[in-house]
Amino acid sequence: MAVDPAIIGTTEPAHTVEVERGRLRAFAHATGQNDPVYSDLEAAGAAGHHDLPVPPTFLFCLEMENPDPFGFLGRLGIDPRTILHGGQRFEYHAQAFAGDALTFATEVTDVYTKKGGALEFIERATRVTRAGEQIATLTSTTVVRDPKAGRK
Repeated sequence: MAVDPAIIGTTEPAHTVEVERGRLRAFAHATGQNDPVYSDLEAAGAAGHHDLPVPPTFLFCLEMENPDPFGFLGRLGIDPRTILHGGQRFEYHAQAFAGDALTFATEVTDVYTKKGGALEFIERATRVTRAGEQIATLTSTTVVRDPKAGRK
């Protein structure tokens, strides 16, 4: 199956998520963020924050709260059993905090192949904003494996 490069520039409907303190604390604990600034309001305040800051990579969790996070694959006719997570990057522009309402808007930015077409790559960029202010850009790569490749 060939992923049509014409999908470059297509967007998904934006979704907004409110950042909750309890989830930030749980994520910080689960990912070994030992700095109390991520779990204790007093420590966050002493560090100059008005609330708990969002730990690194937590925005990916919020991005997945899209009502249909893998719907784009279905619309492209891609069998989810043929995909792999190819990578992700985070570019931060401003700090996000508990209580923020963050909006996630995703666009396909590139499509390319490797291994003679056996592997296809879809790159997507998600712009994260708070009341119009850019907070971060999340870039993810999905690898689509041709289920017929390698078969004789």
